[in-house]
Amino acid sequence: MGRLPVLFLLVLWGGTLEAEPEAFLARHWQRPLAANGPAPGHFSPAESSLDPAACGSCHLRQFEDWRTSLHSRAMGPGLMGQLQAMGAGAREEHQACLHCHAPLAEQADHLVRTLTAKATLPPGTEAVSAAQGLTCAGCHVRGQVRLGPPRADGSVPEPGRVLPHAGWQVEKAFADARFCAACHQFEPDWPSLNGKPLENTNAEWQASRHAAEGRTCQSCHMPGRRHLWRGIHDPEMTRSALTIDTPPSSTAGGRVRAELSLANTGAGHAFPTYVTPRVQVEIGQEDREGRPIGSSVERHLIARDVTLDLTAERADTRLMPGERRRYGYDRPLDPRAQGLVFRVIVQPDAFYADFYRATLARSPSPLLQEALRQAESSPYELFSARQPLRRPGPWDGP
Repeated sequence: MGRLPVLFLLVLWGGTLEAEPEAFLARHWQRPLAANGPAPGHFSPAESSLDPAACGSCHLRQFEDWRTSLHSRAMGPGLMGQLQAMGAGAREEHQACLHCHAPLAEQADHLVRTLTAKATLPPGTEAVSAAQGLTCAGCHVRGQVRLGPPRADGSVPEPGRVLPHAGWQVEKAFADARFCAACHQFEPDWPSLNGKPLENTNAEWQASRHAAEGRTCQSCHMPGRRHLWRGIHDPEMTRSALTIDTPPSSTAGGRVRAELSLANTGAGHAFPTYVTPRVQVEIGQEDREGRPIGSSVERHLIARDVTLDLTAERADTRLMPGERRRYGYDRPLDPRAQGLVFRVIVQPDAFYADFYRATLARSPSPLLQEALRQAESSPYELFSARQPLRRPGPWDGP
C-alpha cells in the first residue's frame, strides 16, 4: 500500500499511530531533529517546501497568526548575537539554542552557512532560514510527512480526494499539553536552581487546577486553534491572567493606609513562569500636578530573580496558580499629596535587557545593541488606578 492510501486511512480512522502520545512525542521531539530529506517526486515545489510562506498559500490564517507571534521571532538579534560569538564551527553548542528557537536540521545548516559567510539574518532568498525561528515545519513536518491534529469539526476528507502533500498524519498529541512541554519544560538534568528547572512551565501546570480541569496550554494560548501563542508580552493576555483590586484607602491619624490585591486567577502556571520577565507593583502618593512624590513610593517585585550567569536564584516572588497576594501600604501622609496611585508595570524582557547591557559593556555588538533596544521597549503599564486623598479635618479626631 502506498503512502497516499495509508495517510487517508489514518485520517479516516481519526486516531494516532500510538495508543498513547508519549511514544509519538518522544520520537517527534528527538533533538537534534533529523533532516527531512528530499520530498516525493510527485510533490510540487510548494508541497515540497519547508518555507512558512509555502504553508501559508493554503493555511493563510495560521500563517498570518504565526507571523505576529514570538515563535516567528524566536531567532532575534539577541540570540543571533550570542550565536555569532560561538562561531560557525560550534554546531553542538548551537543546539542549546536551536533546540527550541529554530529546531529544523535544515535551519542548523543554514545558520552555519550564515556564520561562515559572516552574514546577518535573514540572508538571501533561501527557503529554509534560521531567521524564521520556530516555523510551521518545526512542529508539523518530519521526514517530509505533514502531521497535525484531527479536524476541529471531526470531519474527514471524502474518500478518493487527492489532498496537497498527500494529506496529513493525524496525531491527537497536537492537542496535548505535553506537546508544548518539549520546549516549555526543561529536562531534569538541564539547568535548575533551588531544585526547580529554569523552564518549569509544564510542571507548574500539572500542579494546578487547570490540569485537573483539562485546560491545556492550547486552550489558552491557541484559542480556537489560532496560532498566536500570546503571553507575557501581550497586555490583553496578561490582564486575563490576573484579578487586581484596590480597596479604598484611609488617611486616619495622618497616615495613608492602602492595599493592592493581586491574584493569579487565569494562568495555569506561575505568574510569570520564566526567569526573564519582571513585574513591579508600585503604590505611592502624588502631588496636585500628578507628579509622584518619590519618598512615598513603595515597590514590590514579582519575578524569579536570578543572577546573569544563571548560577543563583536571589528570590522567587512569583504567584502560583490560584495564589492571591496583598501588598499593604502604610506611610505618613505627605503635605503635598493629593492622590494615591497604584500601578502594575510589566517588563517582559528585564533579564535580557540586563544581560545585554552587561555584555555590551565588555564587547560591542550591533546585534546585541539592537536586541537591547527591543528589550528596553517592551515594558508596559498593565494596571493603573488613582484614589483621591482626603485630608483629615479637626472633626476627624486624633
